[in-house]
Amino acid sequence: MHESDSTLARPRRLARGAAFAVSAAVIGLCLAAATAPAPLYKLYQAQWGFSTPALTLVYAVYCVGVLVALLLFGRLSDSWGRRPVIIAGLVGLLAAMAVFLNAYSVSWLFVARGLQGLATGIAISAAGAALLEFAPPAEPGRGGLLNAVASSLGVGCGGLFGAVLVQFSPSPLVVPFAVLAVLVAALVVTAAFLPETVARGSGPRRLRFAGPRVPRGIRAPFVLSGLGITAAWANVGLYQSLVPTLAPALLRSQTYLAAGLAIFALGGASAVAPLLLKARATSTLIAGGLVTLVAGVAIMALSLEFPAPVLFIAASLVIGTGVGTSMVGSIRLVGEIAPPTHRASVMAAFYVVAYCAISVPAVIVGFLVREIGTTATFQLFAATIALLSLTALAVNRQVLRPARKTPAPALARDRN
Repeated sequence: MHESDSTLARPRRLARGAAFAVSAAVIGLCLAAATAPAPLYKLYQAQWGFSTPALTLVYAVYCVGVLVALLLFGRLSDSWGRRPVIIAGLVGLLAAMAVFLNAYSVSWLFVARGLQGLATGIAISAAGAALLEFAPPAEPGRGGLLNAVASSLGVGCGGLFGAVLVQFSPSPLVVPFAVLAVLVAALVVTAAFLPETVARGSGPRRLRFAGPRVPRGIRAPFVLSGLGITAAWANVGLYQSLVPTLAPALLRSQTYLAAGLAIFALGGASAVAPLLLKARATSTLIAGGLVTLVAGVAIMALSLEFPAPVLFIAASLVIGTGVGTSMVGSIRLVGEIAPPTHRASVMAAFYVVAYCAISVPAVIVGFLVREIGTTATFQLFAATIALLSLTALAVNRQVLRPARKTPAPALARDRN
């Protein structure tokens, strides 16, 4: 009878496959919520009359929030468990949506974006580690694959979602956040049924600052994964900063949908490419993605010199393909080298690099455009990204080619 009572009292948990999908949904929804407000900023600016530098800082405060969360709490789920940390992050994201819904000045936007960044950083580091653990045992690389696909779809769908509602919704400053709040609330309830993958210790739990940490034995391949994601996400940051200005002219359309469609093209290509190339080796994915990024930014630079919608769309698709391929290779590499007891820590370190890559260019662009113009700014950053990609290609040859002769577990053996 006691055994029956304990069975009834034990909460039901999601099956492994469902938990795998929910972990991916957390990442995708967090990134969709991050990009959805982008088309709204011009409406806020027109309504409240704040400056363009202030708008740049509103974007930057989100990235600062993510980085602070990763630096302070990146390892938290390694000790507290994936489920409670994911839920805490989602509850924080729900609170950020509430602040957006009640915003009446630019100060409220700073609060909302900062809170959103903190919540996103907490949720995605735990969800990224959970994805690696819920991946099918026979296909451990699928965790990195789904992480990349969910991230790309989140970015692309979030940008398009915001643009569509700005264009057609009667209350564009309310409806997007109301819809996102409902989705986040549903995901909070679902996440409560995630099975826990972290063993609980016997002592009392204390809330300690636990930032990211990369064990010494995996630092060389981690540097490569960092370079790969930097080259990829720097393009995403550049797109989010400049495409709202460039897309209407290059696509010959003055609607809000122009920028949303351009971001969706990049995000959609980023999601499809990993699915088509998932059988390729990690080193091939990283190298192929980097080469494609160089080609994509070259086509984009060409489209600025010779404006044509077809060139701009082609550049978006090629850059998106490079972003997705390089990203899945980088995430897969992190999954291969991260020791089980340090997964959240290493994943958090990876996301710190990624969010530095997406935020630093966006902030610099916001101020540089005023000095040298949009076209010159893009060309300068395109050249920088191309140089970074070529550097990462050289590192790829040095790090992963020799590593094929070494058993994979040896990479993760040193956890000190």
